[in-house]
Amino acid sequence: MSTPLSTQQPEPEEARVHRSELVRAIRGDVEDVKVLDAIARVPRHLFIPGISIRRAYANQAAPIGHAQTISQPTVVGMMSSALELTGKERVLEIGTGSGYQTAVLSLLSAMVYSIELVPELAETARERLSRLGYTGILVRDGDGFDGWPEAAPFDRVIVTAAPSDVPPALFDQLSDNGVLVAPVGRRPWTQSLMRYRKISGRIACEDLGAVSFVPMIHVGEKGWSS
Repeated sequence: MSTPLSTQQPEPEEARVHRSELVRAIRGDVEDVKVLDAIARVPRHLFIPGISIRRAYANQAAPIGHAQTISQPTVVGMMSSALELTGKERVLEIGTGSGYQTAVLSLLSAMVYSIELVPELAETARERLSRLGYTGILVRDGDGFDGWPEAAPFDRVIVTAAPSDVPPALFDQLSDNGVLVAPVGRRPWTQSLMRYRKISGRIACEDLGAVSFVPMIHVGEKGWSS
């Protein structure tokens, strides 16, 4: 698991206070102590440039440019918990974004492979994660529908944008007894957070509740706008 240098460097007291308040606020929805600890250790304000520290720790999504968002902390916590990580897993993340979810995952798993559709976001996230001292992470830009076949199989897969249906390649690259978590549904008002388990080559699914994510799209494809 990653040991970020950022946790050993001074940061504004305001950030520590607001992060502690955030963790208390989401504790009712996120019960996994390891996940709460990871969220308490990741400086979210450094992953959302251009807004105040107070707003960075609000329990809400925020724009990060290129028509993409950083997820609401409650959702980050719920998705991380749904993966049932023990610290030994190799995780495939589809949708790096700012790298915030990636950083949280790196504290909970052995290795994170993260794919970002937007090259500029991938490069910025890669540089940010490296600068902050997070390790055990590989980031590349590409089409998430293809997964990362040369690094497969993965113990866990997390998708941070919503496809109409989970791409078959991601199920193919999921190891047996693996878990895949994804928001599914093309429009934000019809999406559900789904957890899939691969058992002896068969897929079992579980609906974890309603969510709202930007659409998962192919390279060069335009998503919906609202």
